[in-house]
Amino acid sequence: MLAYLRNLGSKLFRHRQIAEEMDEELRSHIAHRADDLERSGLDRAEAGRRARLEFGARERYREESYEALGGRFFESLLQDVRLALRVLRKSPGFALAAVLTLALAIGANAVVFGVMNALVLHTLNVPDAKSLYGTQYGVDAPFQSYPGYRDLRDRNHSFQDLAAFNFTLGTALDTGNDPQAAGGFATTGNYFTVLDAHPYLGRLYTAADEHGQGSAPYLVLSYGYWHSRFQEDRRVIGRVVSVNKHPFTVIGVAPPGFAGTIMFVSPDFFIPVVEQEVIGGNSLTDRSNTAALFETFGHLKPGVTARQAEADVNRVAAELAKAYPKEFEAKHIVVGRTGLTAFGGAVHGFVAALMALAGMILLAACANLGGLFAAHASDRAREVALRLALGSPRRRILRQLMTEAMLLALAGGTLGVMGGMPLLQRLGAWHPFPGAPLHIPVTTDWRIYAAALALALLSGFLFSIVPVRMVMRAHPYEVVKAGSTARAGRKFTVRDALLVAQIAICALLVTASLVAVRGLVRSVNASYGFDPRNAMTAGVNLANAGYAGARIPQFNRRMIDAVAAIPGVDAVGLVNNYPPLAYAAAWRERVFTEQTRDLTTSHVALRPYRFNVSPGYLKAAGTTLLAGRDFAWSDDKSAPVPALGNRQFALRMFGSINAAMGKHFRIGDGTLVEIVGITEDGKYLSLTEDQEPAILMPSMLYDDPQSYLIVRSRRDPQQLHRLMRAKIHELDAGLTLDIQTWNQLLEVVQFPAKVATMALGALGLMGAILSITGIFGMAAYSVSKRLRELGIRVALGAKRREVLKAALGRAVRLLAFGSVAGLVLGLLATRVLASIVYQATPRDPFVLAGVVLAMALLGLIATWTPAQRALSVDPMILLREE
Repeated sequence: MLAYLRNLGSKLFRHRQIAEEMDEELRSHIAHRADDLERSGLDRAEAGRRARLEFGARERYREESYEALGGRFFESLLQDVRLALRVLRKSPGFALAAVLTLALAIGANAVVFGVMNALVLHTLNVPDAKSLYGTQYGVDAPFQSYPGYRDLRDRNHSFQDLAAFNFTLGTALDTGNDPQAAGGFATTGNYFTVLDAHPYLGRLYTAADEHGQGSAPYLVLSYGYWHSRFQEDRRVIGRVVSVNKHPFTVIGVAPPGFAGTIMFVSPDFFIPVVEQEVIGGNSLTDRSNTAALFETFGHLKPGVTARQAEADVNRVAAELAKAYPKEFEAKHIVVGRTGLTAFGGAVHGFVAALMALAGMILLAACANLGGLFAAHASDRAREVALRLALGSPRRRILRQLMTEAMLLALAGGTLGVMGGMPLLQRLGAWHPFPGAPLHIPVTTDWRIYAAALALALLSGFLFSIVPVRMVMRAHPYEVVKAGSTARAGRKFTVRDALLVAQIAICALLVTASLVAVRGLVRSVNASYGFDPRNAMTAGVNLANAGYAGARIPQFNRRMIDAVAAIPGVDAVGLVNNYPPLAYAAAWRERVFTEQTRDLTTSHVALRPYRFNVSPGYLKAAGTTLLAGRDFAWSDDKSAPVPALGNRQFALRMFGSINAAMGKHFRIGDGTLVEIVGITEDGKYLSLTEDQEPAILMPSMLYDDPQSYLIVRSRRDPQQLHRLMRAKIHELDAGLTLDIQTWNQLLEVVQFPAKVATMALGALGLMGAILSITGIFGMAAYSVSKRLRELGIRVALGAKRREVLKAALGRAVRLLAFGSVAGLVLGLLATRVLASIVYQATPRDPFVLAGVVLAMALLGLIATWTPAQRALSVDPMILLREE
């Protein structure tokens, strides 16, 4: 073995000596044959010439001999790289276009892969995250009650332990005299134990700290919040702070990088869930209160699969439904990856669609480069023919072309990654909603670089195989004989197919982006069942200021009267959750017929959305009352309790609006309710949902601490903001307020649509750029190859229109064919957008006209320069050159 390696080393590092010996041996062979021919009667010169002819191509035999000796790979590779660099240096325009095209496509794919890596591939930053699974109840009851969690924890046989958490958004955290809104997690005592998290500072609370409701007033700060709010002060441990005016002791700081169990939420703090009700949160004793906990999670026991665990927890669910038929109504419990169980479908679907579109951009780029590379190789046909005539193997020529392609791909990939990484870093630091602990957990780890390298190599391979057929079928003598008079073929070629595919992809992306933009624009003036224009909202959580029970509706009335007294205010109303807001407004009430006495899930007649609103809310929200009356401050809890239903509720529950007026029904707690009015339908959970039934209940009969004031006024929003804050603080200076326009508040709901529109717009722009370069490349190449023909046509008196048709007719036909194909595909694909972007529809004449105009404009831009060159042909100069 050592002898072999020594021999190989000598072959690798003694190339010059080997080359000299090889040349000497080849000369010896030719000389011996010449001697034999000279002895047969030929003179020496003729004998030498005949010997060289009989021996054949010396370069081919030299290459074959080198390969037979081995140890030639690295030298050949270096030769190929040097030759590729020389060739590309002679074609700087082609090289620059190829590198920029690949940089655009690979950079876009690297950014999208970075998002996928963060939201789909990346696990939670906790030990042994692969065995960590969460449980989520069905759509009708997405949250869980605290007693239900405890039963599930104690009765299941699949999890080592089960922890749970909920959100405490909009909490007022006061370190002295500076109450500020903060958001955190209310977690079970075993939360950190299950996650195997260790403190950066102090300690983390455990299950041993819990001894019933209000027994663990402890606070654990996240590392980021400790850094920003407390400036990394280590003396914070043991300090008492106020959370919604209740004292909490800071006992620890979570480790850096630990952000809980939701991928895109960065909590400011963690508190034991037994303190949730104390600070004004949901009840922990009411089994029917399914808003107490958001999700449970834990590590599966060794050998237990997710499917087995799901069957096990559903066994427990069936037992609980049988034991508590009125309170427990979860029909199915899903076991999935922690943190994305509730959002996994939407997130995974969006990321998959984004990856597919980015992949199309890469395919379009490869198609573009395939055409350019084929044209580049075609221009070198004489060079290839001469190399073949001199004995160079076809595989060596193909390897040379592959080397050029790989150099371009690696250069483009490097440039794309350099441009994409800063964008990913900005995405990682981006907080889309001020005051909300939401972010995209993007990190630039090795996976992104590996993916970019793989994409670069794949791209180089894909567009380098386009000229393979040309090289394999090239006949050197015909190419050399044809010379510069060779004309481009008229039949449909691979380059034509690639250009059509590229244009179709561009048209698809342009169609989708225009559908999204059009839908987003139309949604601004769409009917939501409320009018967000000229409306200001004030988010108020009275629990932050210590209000509870009957004091809440009393203070709400004072607050409404105070704001209504501001000059220029037309109407003021209050709603417990503004519509639409995903999950926060997803409270579906169980509705039974008036005669029903068995109030179990099996007897539910309808599950409408429920909102608690004050008198005057309809006018403030701009909601039309179709029949009946609004609430009055004199309404009370005497049976039946008044309620408003929307049109869908009236139709589904009673058959018509007129039939619904004055009718009675029961809600989940058995309260008898009477319909006193019917409102128009609206949007309650998301803007893209179908029309759903909803009921409105009088807010003054309930003690919801969290509410939104809706103030309708044509005053300047900034002035109204100041006046509202001053009026409310006159009543209670300790209240934390979130005042903004209703349109600003709706940005949370419109965020997915805006992200989808921006992504499609960016990808559509990339597709347009690639199409321009592709059409331009083909048109310019076609004109350059047919200049002599065009000159003859001009000399024979051809008109300008005929010259343009001859020069660019092929490119225009391919543009039209690809545009139609892409438009059809785009109209089919954009139906998916209707579930993301409100009012998005492919059957929009403006979209169709926009796509046609956009593709025509792209074609005009791409063919302008080649057309000018074709029209400026001087036949006399061309014929003299020929």
